[in-house]
Amino acid sequence: MLFPILFGFFVMGFVDVVGIATNYVKQDFALSDTLANLLPMMVFLWFALFSIPAGIWMGRWGRRNTVLVAMGFTLVAMLMPLWIYRFDCLLLAFALLGIGNTILQVSLNPMVAAVVRPDRMTSVLTAGQFLKAIASFLGPILAAFASSYGEDWKGVFWVYALTTLLAMVWVGWSIPSKEPEEERGTSFASIWSLCQQKEILLLLIGIVCIVGIDVGLNTSIPKLLMDRLAMPLEEAGLGSSLYFAARTAGSFLGAIVLARCASRLFLRVSMAIALVAFVALLLANSFAAIAVLIVCVGLACSNVFSILFGFALAEVPTRQNEVSALMIMGVSGGALLTPLMGLVADQFGQVAAFGLLGVCLVYIGWIAIRIKTK
Repeated sequence: MLFPILFGFFVMGFVDVVGIATNYVKQDFALSDTLANLLPMMVFLWFALFSIPAGIWMGRWGRRNTVLVAMGFTLVAMLMPLWIYRFDCLLLAFALLGIGNTILQVSLNPMVAAVVRPDRMTSVLTAGQFLKAIASFLGPILAAFASSYGEDWKGVFWVYALTTLLAMVWVGWSIPSKEPEEERGTSFASIWSLCQQKEILLLLIGIVCIVGIDVGLNTSIPKLLMDRLAMPLEEAGLGSSLYFAARTAGSFLGAIVLARCASRLFLRVSMAIALVAFVALLLANSFAAIAVLIVCVGLACSNVFSILFGFALAEVPTRQNEVSALMIMGVSGGALLTPLMGLVADQFGQVAAFGLLGVCLVYIGWIAIRIKTK
């Protein structure tokens, strides 16, 4: 059962197409940074609104059925820009993508915890993030290929739609729908009560920060390259692919290393590297230096989400549906940070906007020192 679940993580990565899409839509409709950044907000806002209801529905419908509903939302979202290409329709399409991705992330992570041993959970979650990162890495490349050879960057949505349909068939055929009885009592009150545990609250804020970093870099790296090196969008957009390539490689290596290394030590080393590389990125002025530092930040941040998520699941192992719903609500960090970065960028430039990401890195570094979970 693990293989269709892991393929679901690949579909989960389709949400990161919003990064390169934001740049193409900004160009196509002549939008400001503030207005263009409504697209990622429309994706990640729903993580704040739908994650807890998704956890409740999952307790009633079962994890498999919840995953299938999530993929159904994703499929419709991928098809909409191919039918009608207007800014208001794009906002609706990316809202549906965000809703589907919210439900998918809430339901897939506890499915992993149900089929693997606890001591392997972080490693397998990291493997899932590796597959998610592959999808994220391919997005800008597929968009650039479609723009150059198919004369329309939106061709990427055809690929994603067909892949989502394949994943729905595989999950529906391979995964049983039976749900553990102890998970059926999920409610708003039971999920929110988890915030009374200090460690869970710290990890929730950490999830907000790491998702904000990922989405912020995904959206802003092309802008930084265009602003600092005067690169055209088609070339600058590949900067996002470089970041996700590094995250992909880092997730692959992390899945191996975390099977043998303590997660807390791994997180501390990763954040030390990320902070040094990020500060250097703000000062770099050549493409070679920027490219190397993007890779360093991507490698260092690639396993943070799965480590924090694994810590949370291990903290309350008997309430995995509820923990998953609460942690995925933290993915709304992507919605909170990108509009603020757009406002700062319009007023003070891209480097100032990047400074907000630095604050998030510092907080996660503090968690790496503070957290007591093994």
